Amino acid sequence: MTWVEHMEELRRRILKSLLAVGIGMVAAFFFMDPIMAFLTRSAGTLYFLKPAEAFMTYFKVLAVVGLLLASPVWFYQLWAFLLPALTQKEKKTLLAFVPFSVLLFVGGCVFAFEIVLPRGLAFFLEFTSPAVQPLLSLESYLDFMVMLVLPFGVLFNLPLALLFLALAGLIRSEQLRKARRFVIFGSFVAAGILTPTTDIVTQCLLAVPLILLYELSYGMIRFGLGR
Repeated sequence: MTWVEHMEELRRRILKSLLAVGIGMVAAFFFMDPIMAFLTRSAGTLYFLKPAEAFMTYFKVLAVVGLLLASPVWFYQLWAFLLPALTQKEKKTLLAFVPFSVLLFVGGCVFAFEIVLPRGLAFFLEFTSPAVQPLLSLESYLDFMVMLVLPFGVLFNLPLALLFLALAGLIRSEQLRKARRFVIFGSFVAAGILTPTTDIVTQCLLAVPLILLYELSYGMIRFGLGR
C-alpha cells in the first residue's frame, strides 16, 4: 500500500469515527438532564457566571459522552488501521494489556468520583465565614472534578506499567521487594499532593489502594512471571 493509500484509509477511518462520535453526542443530548444530575450530585446547586458558560460546558460534556459512547467504533477503526503494521508479538501484547488498562483506568476514575470527590469538595467548602460564602460555578466544579478524577485513573494503571517493565527485563521482583518501604512512604506523599484534603482518612483512601496495587504487581511479577 502506497503512502497516499495509507492517508486515504486514515481519512476514511477518521471520518467514520467522527460520525460515530456525532451520533453519540446526539444520543447523549436527550439524556443531558440525568447526565448532569449524576455528574453534579456532589455539588448541590451550581451557577454559571458568564453568558455562554452553561452552553459551552454542556457542549464539552456532550463531546466527552459522545466520545465514550462511540469508543467501540473509533477504537476498532484505530486497531484496524494499526493492525497491518504490528508484529504478531505486538498484537498479543496489546490485546493483553489494553483491556486491563481500560478497566483499571475506569476503576480509578470511579473510585475517585464516588469516594474522593465528595470528601475533597466538602473539605474546601468548609473554608467559609460570615463574609465569605461559596458560590460554585458549573465550569469550575467540572474542572475540579476532572482534575481530581483523571489522575486516579492513571495511577491505577501502576500494575500494568510495572508488569510491562518486568516483561522488558528492566525490573525484577527482588527490586520491587527492596523498594517496598519507599513505595509506602511515596504513596502517602503522593496522596497528600493529589488529594485536596489534609485529613488522614482521605489520604489513606488513595495511599492504601496504591500500596495494594504495588503488592499486586509484585505478586504478578514474582509468581506469575517468575522474575
